[in-house]
Amino acid sequence: MGANTSHVSDLSDNPSLRALVGTESISENDPFWNQLISFTFISPTSSGDSKLLEEAVIPLAKILIENNPRTGNFGALVRIFLGRTKELKISTECQDQLFIWQAHNALFMIRCLLKVFIREMSEEELHLQFSYQERAPGSCGETSSEDLLEELLSNLIHLIVEVPMLDITYSILFEAVTTLLVFFSYQLFHKDILRDGLIYQHIMKGRCLSLTSRLVKTLLYNFIRQEKCPPPTHIFEPKAEGGLLYGLASGVASGLWSVFTLGGAGSKAGIDQEHNPLPLSNQSLLLLLVLANLTDGPDWPNPYRQAITCFRNTQDTSSLSVEQPHTFQINFNSLYTALCEQQRSDQATLLLYTLLHQNTNMRTYMLSRTDMDNLVMPILEILYHVEDRNSHHVYMALIILLILTEDDAFNRSIHEVVLKNVSWYTERTLTEISLGSLLILVVIRTIQFNMTRTRDKYLHTNCLAALANMSAQFRCLHQYAAQRIISVVGNQFTFTSSLSPQAQDLNVIEEVIRMMLEIINSCLSNSLHHNPNLVYALLYKRELFEQFRTHPSFQDIMQNLDTVIGFFSQRLEQAGSDLSVERVQEVIMKGAQALPTDRLKKFPELKFKYVEEDQPEDFFIPYVWSLVFNSGVGLHWSPHGIELFSMDSG
Repeated sequence: MGANTSHVSDLSDNPSLRALVGTESISENDPFWNQLISFTFISPTSSGDSKLLEEAVIPLAKILIENNPRTGNFGALVRIFLGRTKELKISTECQDQLFIWQAHNALFMIRCLLKVFIREMSEEELHLQFSYQERAPGSCGETSSEDLLEELLSNLIHLIVEVPMLDITYSILFEAVTTLLVFFSYQLFHKDILRDGLIYQHIMKGRCLSLTSRLVKTLLYNFIRQEKCPPPTHIFEPKAEGGLLYGLASGVASGLWSVFTLGGAGSKAGIDQEHNPLPLSNQSLLLLLVLANLTDGPDWPNPYRQAITCFRNTQDTSSLSVEQPHTFQINFNSLYTALCEQQRSDQATLLLYTLLHQNTNMRTYMLSRTDMDNLVMPILEILYHVEDRNSHHVYMALIILLILTEDDAFNRSIHEVVLKNVSWYTERTLTEISLGSLLILVVIRTIQFNMTRTRDKYLHTNCLAALANMSAQFRCLHQYAAQRIISVVGNQFTFTSSLSPQAQDLNVIEEVIRMMLEIINSCLSNSLHHNPNLVYALLYKRELFEQFRTHPSFQDIMQNLDTVIGFFSQRLEQAGSDLSVERVQEVIMKGAQALPTDRLKKFPELKFKYVEEDQPEDFFIPYVWSLVFNSGVGLHWSPHGIELFSMDSG
């Protein structure tokens, strides 16, 4: 398209960009600015295209860093953008596409430059880049009554919450969200968690504070709406030669960034859009997670976390509590549906965890749903494909299950939901199985995977805690689930025998065996008559349990299992020899009704509750930023210089 600029690598030679970063101050009234921000492009959405762009921008940004103290051109560009944002809402109402297009282009340029600035300088030095003014004759030099950095942050938030999402505003809304993410990216270049700083202060305490609830609500609705990126139709296609839009575009074509048809015709747009068709939804969710995980100040809580903690359902008609700042209402049904549909991504699972753990209104609502299978099934699928998932995603999925199993009504209801033909469960054909039995199968499979591969104590502890919470409410267990419960004990014992004597490994395996025996015992003590398949599996493998009777770690818990095995073995002997499977099951069913409950020793109820560890930010902030690093749309950071996390864990 452009005569002078046909490749990204040519940007450094572009006359308009050379003037922006050069040694001459450019007045804000100069027509240069109108030409500068009237270029034609589609923002890159792939990391590869973003890498090419950044490599081209870096040398220009470094020249600007050197010259800006004398020219103030960066501040002028920011003020050009701010001047247009004041009219943005009206422009949207009037469908003034040209105005929105130019505002978007100005912001895109600011974001590209900021990203390099943040990598190259401290926050204090960045603040100075905003404070330098045009040094024209009679100007006041560096003095300014405004804080341009705070004004830009405030305007970006205003833009996000006030401008409606339409085809013509989609790109500028995406750019505003992305620019805020870039502002926070200082964290990537620090190993320690950042707990203060200029940007932090502005976002947490400054003019932005009053917009907290509206920003959180808007970002959530962006996630809920899952709006696809509009097709890349250019607003400046000439409808009549010589028209204003055509004149602007053709004037720019010979001098500016017409190269930025990245994603346009002849490029990888189709691939990128298929790979990530929801850039605004994705980026909004990442920004929401970054905001929610900012650390509390020394004497003030994180307002964005407060907003996430206390928002309520639009159906809730009770009066809002004055004690809960930053609260708002949102449609829980829409949010629940979006969460169910998007669990394939780490960030959606992390949002689900955040809401379940921190927002009691949302947790109560989720647990009241009669279609919990829509939420639980994607979580189970994450765990089933544990080999293909990163450990953080698996942890989040497990903790979600643990939080859900803290509720007895959930533990009962999942055995009432019957599933047909679970296609992703490939180890065995399951034509009909309850959600509860499937959950047990997947969690046990995760335990087995962990014990044979990673031996991560945190992982198996959470798996066992979830099973333990469910055990008293086991109902009508599928025969395969019952077999797996029994066989996992035998597998662990066999594994113990094959180990070279390593005390730590033996202790972990003994812990798993002990906990599984307690889970079996809990089921037998509380719901034996509901689980004939478990009794059948226990009797079929009864020789397996003989080795545990004399083991000091298992003797007490074996009393009840011995009672059950002895009781039913006697009944089967009385029924005769060579019994069919059906006859054995019939004997078990009748025996389950006849076994006096006082024959079984009472043990304390198995109940575990998830508690977030001290200083959770040490886990969550690197995790969130690894998601931004890997999943941010149109964002690329060189791995060199990233300090927050090791690149193999990113």
